[in-house]
Amino acid sequence: MKQVVQNYKSGELALLDVPVPGCKPGGVLVRTAYSLISTGTELMKVSEAGMSMLGKARSRPDQVAKVVQSVATNGVPATYRKVMGKLDSYTPLGYSLCGVVEQVGDGIDDVKAGDLVACAGNEHALHAELNWVPKNLYTPVPDSLAPWHAAFGTVGSIALQGVRQGESRLGEVALVVGLGLIGQLVAQLLTASGVRVVGADPDPARCELAERLGAAACGDPASPAVESAVAELTDGHGVDQVYLAAGGGSNQPVELAARLCRDRGRVVDIGKCRLDLPWNAYYEKELDVRFSRSYGPGRYDPEYEIEGRDYPIGYVRWTERRNLACFLDLVARGRVDVEPLITRTADFDDAVETYQRLKDGELKAVAVLFRYPEQVAEDGPSAGAPVVSVPVVPGGARSSAPVRAAKTPVRLAFVGAGNYATSMLLPHLARRDGVELSTVVTTTALSAANAQRKFGFREATTDLDAVLGDASVDAVFVVTRHSSHAELTRKALLAGKAVFVEKPLALTSQELTGVLDAVEESGNDRLQVGFNRRFAPLLQEARKRFGARTGPASLRYLVNAGRLDHGSWYLQQGTEGSRFAGEGGHFVDTASWLLGADPVSVYALAPSGNEDLQVVLGYPDGSTATISYVTTGAAGFPKETLDLVADGKVLQLDDFVRSSVYDGRKRWVSSRLPKARDKGQAGELAAFVRAVRSGGPMPVPLRSLVATTAATLAVRAALAGGAPVTLAEAR
Repeated sequence: MKQVVQNYKSGELALLDVPVPGCKPGGVLVRTAYSLISTGTELMKVSEAGMSMLGKARSRPDQVAKVVQSVATNGVPATYRKVMGKLDSYTPLGYSLCGVVEQVGDGIDDVKAGDLVACAGNEHALHAELNWVPKNLYTPVPDSLAPWHAAFGTVGSIALQGVRQGESRLGEVALVVGLGLIGQLVAQLLTASGVRVVGADPDPARCELAERLGAAACGDPASPAVESAVAELTDGHGVDQVYLAAGGGSNQPVELAARLCRDRGRVVDIGKCRLDLPWNAYYEKELDVRFSRSYGPGRYDPEYEIEGRDYPIGYVRWTERRNLACFLDLVARGRVDVEPLITRTADFDDAVETYQRLKDGELKAVAVLFRYPEQVAEDGPSAGAPVVSVPVVPGGARSSAPVRAAKTPVRLAFVGAGNYATSMLLPHLARRDGVELSTVVTTTALSAANAQRKFGFREATTDLDAVLGDASVDAVFVVTRHSSHAELTRKALLAGKAVFVEKPLALTSQELTGVLDAVEESGNDRLQVGFNRRFAPLLQEARKRFGARTGPASLRYLVNAGRLDHGSWYLQQGTEGSRFAGEGGHFVDTASWLLGADPVSVYALAPSGNEDLQVVLGYPDGSTATISYVTTGAAGFPKETLDLVADGKVLQLDDFVRSSVYDGRKRWVSSRLPKARDKGQAGELAAFVRAVRSGGPMPVPLRSLVATTAATLAVRAALAGGAPVTLAEAR
């Protein structure tokens, strides 16, 4: 893999090929999607490396003191060899990134492979394609947050910890000295807290940016503008807090703080600036000088950072990790806007050139991101486009089962009896001739008993193995929480049962591969996923009326999903996946069925501050399907509306209440009462039962189920990479 390194002796920067780190217990291996250059801290380190030995010594008196102590202890020759050996080594750069979990170490249960995480640490969140990150230095990324925004997590935590140290209160006035990356974030966090902010920076562009993002007034600290703004906002009393987010050797920030701070105000040092405190000024106002230690409590504590020992929340409310999660939440909810701070997004292969341009002053930036390439197939269909492999459906699996005796009922077992099973599936099956509800399996005895009483199951149990081993059971319905679908499906297939699993089939590519491994091992491909929209009568009739097409089609699918109630298990994204991962297969399957093909590419965008998604699917004949999955729409608007346009024809679906087809001057309309809305569950179940009874093919080919699942999972990869993802069958 590649990693950005620097030789501190020579100042050389390089993009070096280094071994992939191992995935140790207590952490995760993360493939980087975006990493952020700290234009303050990192550039200071890069600049120091270019200095002479005397310049290095002057810039790091703390290290000189260590050298002097070593000379006294070990002598000059030994100390010289030690210092030169350390200087003449490659050191890493970087400490803030967002990426996808590639492998999970022992002892980790809060994330899984495929999850998007933000990572921190100057030894663990490096500018490298892969990083091993211990538990307390990563946190899951909210589903609505773009990965390039999540890459700001560490620097955001630094700013957040500084604001916490200032103990700002609603209605106060604060001065932020230095409007670089950290200063801009501090100003936004204070504004979000109800604090009025005055900014001081000699760069007028940075002052204008801070004002645009909410600061009350900004100006050059050497001009009277800043002092005038403070006097006006505080009635001449001075600001309540000063945040020193500037660097360099000037003592001006400290002196400005003393002049503009009120009596008994607070001065918080966040950056690395000169701190020669003017004694009289600080003494007379009895100013409270505080330091902010990087990302928060836990920093520099190896038991916390490396060994993963958390501090009890009752004693330490805001740790490094909790600060990281808090900042991501603020960005996801739109309280902090990092997009305007991004000056440039550079390809990771151009890392050395980017650093050099920053160092030389050619590139003046607030924030610069590195964008990392996905693994690309050597002969992929679009050079440079990320490729996600679609698992191959095993050959040799049986496509039919033995034909049953004519009057023998189809015996069904249900694993799970929650709201969806009891409201949308079991009512159709309970009144269907030729079906016997054999056994219901739940994790709690009472829910099984309730389902047995209400729908007439012959037996109720909590023992799944007993059901899978029951030869009289023909088919198993898996209607549990999303995280268990793949494993339960795999077990039922290996037991030789036909399986109906509610969407999603899998939450990760590894889970999908596991299901197909079970198909290959057992020779059993009797599988149906609950993609019911294609069975909706209105949509089936409209598709028939629309007829065949000769040219590419354009499909638009608006899903007005709405917000979830607080406490919904759908919000448990760490274990149950994102909302789109759980529900998006419905809409991908419907689009693919209408277009008569499986998607070959996926592109996705997620607006900042909510869970909305825009997903664009590409198809082999040039057709496209755009799925707008939104949570911010009006509750009274229809949940699902769809338009299909091709060959001078238009098909419209209005929330399964009305469908229309326009063809030239002709128009066909079919509708039903809203209370009779039919999204296809009844037709889907009928088709599944017929297939089990007759031994014929499943209603939807396994290849299509796999392609839909792979495309749904690829949305996350497309978001992480910020580019279209090509779907290619694995070889």
